[in-house]
Parts: sequence; C-alpha cells; structure tokens
Amino acid sequence: MTTEPQAVSTTQGEGARTPAGTAYADAARDHLWMHFTRHSTYYDGGQVPVIVRGEGHKIWDDRGKEYIDGLAGLFVVQVGHGRQELAEAAAKQAKDLAFFPLWSYAHPRAIELAERLANGAPGDLNRVFFTTGGGEAVETAWKLAKQYFKLTGKPTKHKVISRSVAYHGTPQGALSITGIPAAKEMFEPLVPGAFKVPNTNLYRAPEHLREDEKAFGRWAADRIAEAIEFEGPDTVAAVFLEPVQNSGGCFPPPPGYFERVREICDEYDVLLVSDEVICSFGRIGSMFACDDFNYVPDIITCAKGMTSGYSPIGAMIASDRLFEPFTKGTTSFPHGYTFGGHPVSSAVAMANLDIFEREGLNDHVKENAPKFRATLEKLLDLPIVGDVRGAGYFYGIELVKDKETRETFDDAESERLLRGYLSKALFDAGIYCRADDRGDPVIQLAPPLIIGQSEFDDIESRLRSVLTGAEKHL
Repeated sequence: MTTEPQAVSTTQGEGARTPAGTAYADAARDHLWMHFTRHSTYYDGGQVPVIVRGEGHKIWDDRGKEYIDGLAGLFVVQVGHGRQELAEAAAKQAKDLAFFPLWSYAHPRAIELAERLANGAPGDLNRVFFTTGGGEAVETAWKLAKQYFKLTGKPTKHKVISRSVAYHGTPQGALSITGIPAAKEMFEPLVPGAFKVPNTNLYRAPEHLREDEKAFGRWAADRIAEAIEFEGPDTVAAVFLEPVQNSGGCFPPPPGYFERVREICDEYDVLLVSDEVICSFGRIGSMFACDDFNYVPDIITCAKGMTSGYSPIGAMIASDRLFEPFTKGTTSFPHGYTFGGHPVSSAVAMANLDIFEREGLNDHVKENAPKFRATLEKLLDLPIVGDVRGAGYFYGIELVKDKETRETFDDAESERLLRGYLSKALFDAGIYCRADDRGDPVIQLAPPLIIGQSEFDDIESRLRSVLTGAEKHL
C-alpha cells in the first residue's frame, strides 16, 4: 500500500513550501508541527513516519509495513484499532446533534456518560466535569481544590504535592504539578505552589528499603506527610498521584502505600487526587485503577481510554462533598471548555464502554497480566535489562549499564542508546513503543487490552532482537 500521490518536494528547511499533492512525509516535514518532536531529524535525512491504518493491535505505515502497536497509540486504544461500531456511533450522533456546549445546558449523551462514570467510580464520586483531555482534567482538579477550600472557609489551602519525575500534563497548572524539570524549564515561571516528594521506584529505592516493599511504601508515603507539615497543613489543598506512575517507567505502589496516603490526607484535610489519565479504563485491570489498589480518592482525573481514542474526551470525577458548596445561592465553578463533553465524543465513549462490558476486557486484563509480566521478565537474562515493572497491561523495562551495581547511563550514553539506536531499531523491528529517558532509560509498553499470550510472545521476541544488539551502539 502506498500513499498517493508520490510527488517529491523540491524544497527543504526554513520557508519550505510543498505543492498540493506532495507525498505525505515531505508535506509533514514542511508543514506539520509535531508534538514533543525533534524536527531536525527530518532535515538531516530522516523521514517522518506516516501511519495510515490500524486493525486490532496492529498498525500500518504509508509504505505498507506492519507494526505491533505496543503503546496503544499513546496509552489510549484499549479496545484496538478498526472498531467499526465506534465509528458508526460517532456518525449517528453527528447526524442527531453534532455539537452543543454544557454551559448551563445539557444533552443526552453527556448525561448518560456522566451517570455511567459515576456508577463505576468508587465511594461518593458522583459528579462528572467533562474536558477534552487529561491535562485539562488535571488543571480542572487543581482549580476545584482551590475554590472548594475558599468556599469552605480555608482560603489559604492552595498548594499541591506530587511526585518526582511524574508527568501530569502540559497546561501551566498541570505542568507545575509535573515533576520533570526538563519539561518545565522553557515555560517558567509556572503556577506557584507545587511541591515534589519521592516516587515509588523500588528499583532505585534507598538500599536499606529495597528488600522490604511495605517498609519502602510507608517511607515514601510518609514523605508526603513531611512535605505537608513543612509547607503548613493550612496551605496544602491536594496531593496528585497516579496509581501507577508513568514517567520514569511504570512505578507501581508498594503494599500499603495508598492506605497510608489516604490516612495522611484525611489527617491534614488534604484532597487525594487519583490521576488516572493513563491508568483508568482497564489499563491496570479495573475500570478505575484506584479500585485495583483499594483506595477511594476525592477526585479522579481520566481521559485517553474512555473512548479508546476514537474521539477526544476527558473528565474530572469529584465527590459529593466537593460539589456540595456549589448547590447553594449564586455560587458557580467559573471554569469550562467549549468541547468538554462533546456529544460525538460522549456517544463514542458509551459505545466503547459497551465493548468493555460485552467482551469482558477488565477481567481479560486481570487474568492475563501475570502472563504478560512473566513473558517480559524473560528479558531479564539480557545484560542490559535491569528491571521489569508495572501492572495490568502497563510495563516499563529499565535499561542499565551494569546489572550488578544498577549503574545507569550518563546523558551522552542515554542519547546514543535511546535516540541513536533504540527508537529506530524498535520501529524497524516492527514494534511501536516508547524509549524514554525522562527518568532512567526505559522502554515502555501499554498495548491494546485485547491481546493475549501469542502477542506477548511476539512482543518479547522483537524486543529481545533489538536489545541484544543495543550494547554495540553505546
């Protein structure tokens, strides 16, 4: 399969203009500003990869080459590519009502979806505020936390605690909550009031805690209490935590961690926000990952898998307690998005959740996750693989320079390994996934939730072939 037409651009670099009908890769180079992308690659002989089709857990590029989608797009395509009923749900809704905002009005699909999400959320999380993505959901949660405490007589509570290396989004508030300095430095000064604590990376834990997961969990949770005390409990509004931290390579919570965090938040009257933009909708197993780890937050932020990526949507799900001040007098939450709870996206989300129920995808993940882990752990026999960690269908493989000492790569070595070799080698091997060094160098995997043992074996085989050759490129 090829992309038509195949005319080649005769211009490159600054000021390039490709004529209509130019090959996609050239037109992308000259006109498309891609996200989180080093565009110099495409002016130094590299070609923009162009993905044109997907089916199940596979994708194809414009040259007809097939790949395993080992990242579900971007932790998104839970039910797999090519689901005709999701496209049909979008088309049907667009015919009935293509758009209407939720600004003092409602429409049926948003009502139905809000009710469904509330019924699936734990505790009294019954109020659903729709956004168009995950970063907006995080931004919304921080704004709600600030206003809630102002309305309830605690106006100085506005600060947030989050974890080192954690990623929470790109809006200015969400970026402040993010714990990756390199992601923030170009956009500073950011929103003040965001503070960081250690994450739950057991592989890099203090040496005396590595053999006792529960002790490490208690230690990590107590750093949150310490931060609240240091800043002053009357100034801290919320703690933002992913159930399994994504950035840095999939850090699951140690046993007892969230139980202790919940105690801390209750003690200091601080809201616990479960940032499930990646972890909800079956990625860990349950519809909401806080259920997988047995805690009830005050707020859930979610997005990505709600529609399996077939249409953009996100949500903040808040407890009845947080909504209560807004039921009185002239009080309102002066915040919103034009496309939040879009009728088409809401309809697609409902159809997507129907697939989850009909095909038992949550149980499928819970039953097969141990097999996925066991298959990936075979890679631990390679000298470069230091750790395999994660939960559900969400794993990180940490790469090390010295397995015995856990020594990692320096910046120059990481650059050569990840961008100089791994990113291209993985793609050439027919697997789309992420080689990431926002923390220590890792390969991240989060495939569609529909796959099983044969696909696990295929993924392991392709990773093995690439990682076996990695040391030659350091």
